[in-house]
Amino acid sequence: MARLRVEKVQEAIQHEISNMLLFDVKDSRIQFVTITGVELTDDMSIAKIFVSLYGPEEKHEECWKALNKALGYMRSEIAKRIRLRFAPNLILVKDTSMEYSAHIQSILDKIKQEEGKSHEQED
Repeated sequence: MARLRVEKVQEAIQHEISNMLLFDVKDSRIQFVTITGVELTDDMSIAKIFVSLYGPEEKHEECWKALNKALGYMRSEIAKRIRLRFAPNLILVKDTSMEYSAHIQSILDKIKQEEGKSHEQED
């Protein structure tokens, strides 16, 4: 039963932080950000927030600093919006799974092209 509650709170945190970044946080440096997931400890004291940054590489560092600066605001808003007695400490983690999957896809495409070329040469 406790794990079910943790999962529901994880989903609520992800939803609320996404909404905050879209509508409430007015920092112009925060652009092209997606919250890909939230992992909450069983005692709900720490929440890891997985963030994917898109757009130009040069702006990623500025965006990351702005996100970290907004953590206090997000934590207090989470406590209000989800009505938690204790707001979890928020930790931002860069989610590079999309970049990794794109890299793997490009490798698979290269292999497929090379196989196609070798089959054409055999015929």
